[in-house]
Amino acid sequence: MQTILINSKSRDVMSTCLVLDARTATAHFPGIGRYVVNLTRTIVSLLGEDEQLVLLRDSTQPSPWNLTRLARERVQVMDVPVSPFSLPQQWVLPRLLSRCLEADLYHSPYYLMPYQIGVPTVVTVHDLIPLLYPQYVSAKARLLFRWMMALALRAAAHIIAISQTTRRDLVASYRLSPQKVTAISLAVDSDFYPQPPTEVERVHRKYALTKDYILYLGINKPHRNLVRLIDAFLRLTPHASRLTLVIAGPWDSRYPEPRHRVATLGLEKTVRFLGLVPEADLPALYAGAALFVVPSLYEGFGLPALEAMTCGAPVACSNTSNLPDVAGDAAL
Repeated sequence: MQTILINSKSRDVMSTCLVLDARTATAHFPGIGRYVVNLTRTIVSLLGEDEQLVLLRDSTQPSPWNLTRLARERVQVMDVPVSPFSLPQQWVLPRLLSRCLEADLYHSPYYLMPYQIGVPTVVTVHDLIPLLYPQYVSAKARLLFRWMMALALRAAAHIIAISQTTRRDLVASYRLSPQKVTAISLAVDSDFYPQPPTEVERVHRKYALTKDYILYLGINKPHRNLVRLIDAFLRLTPHASRLTLVIAGPWDSRYPEPRHRVATLGLEKTVRFLGLVPEADLPALYAGAALFVVPSLYEGFGLPALEAMTCGAPVACSNTSNLPDVAGDAAL
C-alpha cells in the first residue's frame, strides 16, 4: 500500500480525523461507488488507535451498498443530504469539515466536490474521457468538465490517479507537476474468484443464459464501443451459431445506439441486455462466460478485465489506454 503524507494543522486533541467522501457510493456511480466501499474496508483495517474515519453519505440516493455496516469504533457514517452535483456543497461541506469535524484530511473520489475546503485534500481521478474523446459529449459538458476538473486539481494537496495512463493524461492535459500525482492501481475485490458449478448454474438459471455466451460488463457510453462489438458478434455468429452476446451493466438512456443496432440487425434473439446486475451475481456471471470482452476505446483502468480473469474467464480486450497494462499477456 502506498502512503501519501500531507502536512496537517496541529491539534490539541491526540486524534486524527480522516474524512472520506462516500456520497458517490450510489447506484449512479457503480464504478466509483465500488472504489469508495473497498477503499473504506481497507482503511478501516489500517486505522491506528489515535485515528478515526468519517464517511460522508448521501442517504437520499439509492445505493447497492449499505455503508452503515462499515460503522464501528473509530468509524462514523455521517448523512450529508447534499449531492455532488449541487451548488450548496460548496459551503455546506467546508463548514462541516473545518468547524464540526475539525478534519485533518478530506479525500474526494470524484472531481465534483467543494473547491475551497479549508483542510488538506486528496482527490482521486479516474479518467479524462470528456477531454480525450470530445466527440462523445456536448460542448457545454466539455467546458464544464475541463473547468471543474481544474478546480478540483487546484484544491488538492495531492492527486491519486487510478493508473499510469490516467496519471500521464493528467500531467499532460493540465500541466501538473509529476510529483503532485501518484498512480495507485485498482485491485480486485476478494469476492471475485473461480466459482463452484452450483453457483454458476444458479446465475445461469436466474438470467436464463445458455452455457455459450460472450459477456460484456459496463455502461453503454460511446467510448465503450458497444456498436462495434455488436457488429463483430454478427460476423462471428455464422461460425458459432450457439453463441449469445450478453451485455450487462447500468444503462444510460442518452446513448440508445447499441439497442438500435441490435434491432436493425435482427439480433434480438442472440443479444441480451441484462441491465444492472447485483454485486453478488457478478463473480458467477464472469465465471460462466465462454469469453469476456472489453472493446473500449479508452479505459482509465479496466477493472472488469482483471475481475473476469480472476474468476477464470478468457478475456479479449482492446489494445488501448491502460488495458495492455492490466491484461498483459493473459488476454487476447
